[in-house]
Amino acid sequence: MLVFELIVKALPENLDEVIGFVNEQLEEVGCAIKVEFAIDVAVEEIFVNIANYAYKETVGNAAIIVEFTDSPLTAIITFVDKGVPFDPLAKEDPDITLAVDDRKIGGLGIFMVKKSMDSVSYEYVDGENRLTLKKSLAV
Repeated sequence: MLVFELIVKALPENLDEVIGFVNEQLEEVGCAIKVEFAIDVAVEEIFVNIANYAYKETVGNAAIIVEFTDSPLTAIITFVDKGVPFDPLAKEDPDITLAVDDRKIGGLGIFMVKKSMDSVSYEYVDGENRLTLKKSLAV
């Protein structure tokens, strides 16, 4: 299993570095552009949420861990922060059948992440938020 890790300050201005890091690993294993794009959207949503909400008034770190498993080739991307405990998966999915004006604000980003990834999981362990995305790279 291949494992790569990046630790950055959880700041919105570090998003390009995070996306670049993830894409570098995906391209090394021959990930299709369409799949890479779906992963990029999910990575952006999760990292920006950490940067904007995890640490409230302070700035902390975020670790991005990229792993690959075989049979089928799958990317596993885990975000780790020591911010406020928060499970974004606990919120009910938005009702996308409602008119835009009738929908509650928020929740659409994580909904898109859940729909575009094969699985999304969250746990709070030893003072750390751990959100994991899994996406098969088999085309």
